[in-house]
Parts: sequence; structure tokens; C-alpha cells
Amino acid sequence: MSRKLSLTVITLAVLVALGAYLVHRHTPQQASLTAAQVGDTAAAPSADGQAAASTQAAAAPAAPAPGGAVSTAQAADADSTSLEHLAAVPAGAALPESSQWKSGTNYDVISPAQPTTVAPGKVEVLEVFWLGCPHCYALEPYIRQWLKTKPAYVEYVRVPVMWGPVHRAHARLYYTLESLGRDDLVEKVFTYIHDQETQSQSESVLFSNSQEETFKQQQAWAVQNGLSGDAFEKAYNSFFVNTQLQQAEEITNGYQVQGVPFIAVDGKFSTDVGKAAGNADDPRKLISLINFLAAWEHDHKQGDRG
Repeated sequence: MSRKLSLTVITLAVLVALGAYLVHRHTPQQASLTAAQVGDTAAAPSADGQAAASTQAAAAPAAPAPGGAVSTAQAADADSTSLEHLAAVPAGAALPESSQWKSGTNYDVISPAQPTTVAPGKVEVLEVFWLGCPHCYALEPYIRQWLKTKPAYVEYVRVPVMWGPVHRAHARLYYTLESLGRDDLVEKVFTYIHDQETQSQSESVLFSNSQEETFKQQQAWAVQNGLSGDAFEKAYNSFFVNTQLQQAEEITNGYQVQGVPFIAVDGKFSTDVGKAAGNADDPRKLISLINFLAAWEHDHKQGDRG
């Protein structure tokens, strides 16, 4: 009887020890899974996630570093295999300033710096816009003229803002036309939406509360302007367009875009027409500031490489 009891006790002790060992091994795997899920959420946050992220950002703002520079995040995703990189402003680094342009007045330092997709030695100039934005439309001819004369080291990237349903609908239209290689129609639909909004005093141009009706309106406009209805529909629902929309969502959230047109230079510096012109409405000032910031960033990169 005593021997049986001893064997039973020993057996139970072995089972308990084995169970503890297995739990110990599984816990890190669960932690890794949780981290991956959080990472996925951060890349494409829900409305609740965006609100939580905004609250956290407001609660813990980046502190200015000595010398007026802004402290920035240094870590990139170690698992990323894309061309994206974080072009952070090092703590204590000098900022681009002149007698005309001042940090905090004409432009802001982005903290943390945002990813760019340009090749080494290139400088990204990003515009976040909306086809239904009158200020974006007013800036458009200045941007198009600048594209003819911009330095070769500058790569211009344009991304539609992803706020509400109308912005998302216009973003899908924009990427559909882009995927079909019809930049001429992008310019044309920009004018069409602007003119119709002016006449109707409504922002619901080529947009309806019904996704199906929105598609029909946009497809009809495309057909009226020489596109095949079938080609438009195929592009409209394509992998390319859906991927571009996801990236536009990430950029809108990453930069915390509050107004358009929004300009960012190499993921480090942001500005707009009002800031560049001292709250005046002069797009030429913005173009001059873009050139100044891009030239400074290019020289800074060349210095780092040297």
C-alpha cells in the first residue's frame, strides 16, 4: 500500500513538472503572435485603433533635442523586405534654415520620420491631396509646371487622402485612371469635379452613398471620356488599385494628415501653402520652399555618403 502511494506521488510530481515545462515553452510563442497581431493592426488601423494611436501620440510627444533638433524614432521594421527606409533627422543635427525659411514657422519637422521608397541619393517630395479639394486644384498647375523643372534627384509622389467615404471613392477613381496610364484623364477629372462642385455647391461629385452607384457614375464618366467600360471595371477592382489604396491609408495615418494639400519632403519635413507663404495664399512660395528643403536634404545625403 505504501509502495503504491509513493509511486502515485512520484507520477503526479513528474506530470506537474512536465506541464510547467510545456507552458514555459509556449508562452514566448504566444507573445510573438500577439506582437504580430498588434503590428498588423498598426499597419492598417481600425477607427478605434486610430483613435487609440492618436491618444497615445498626444500623451507622449517627442521632446525637442538640444540645438532645436527634434528627437526621432530610429527603428525600422527588421522584417521588411521592401525598399522603404526611415530617413530620420538625427538628434542634435542642424535643420534647414535661411533668412527666408524657418523651422516651426514655414515647415515642421516630422517626428518620427516616415518611410520613403526612393532610391539612394534621391529625395522624395510627397503630396497628399484630394480630387475634390479646391485648394489642391488651385495648386495643381504650379505642381505640373514645377515637375518640368524640378531637379533630377527629386522624385515626386502623389497620394490621395483617405479620410471618409467620398475621399476613398475619389482615391479609387484616381488609382484606376493611373493604372490605365491615363494621367491626362486625372487632370481632366480634377477639373470636372472642381467645376461640378462649384456649380452644385456639393462635394458629392462622382460619388454616392451606394458603392454600386458610385462605380456606375465613375464608369459612365470614364466611358464618356474614351475609356472602355470593361477595362475601367477590371482596373477598378484590380490588385494594383487595392494595394495602392492600402498604402494611401497607411500614409494618411502615418503622417497624421489633417488638411490637404499636404507636402512632405523625404519623410522629414512637412508644409503647406499657408505655412510656406506665412498664412498667405501664394503657391509660388510653397514651390520655392520645396526646392529649398529638397536641395538641403540632397546635400545632407551627399555629405553622409562622402
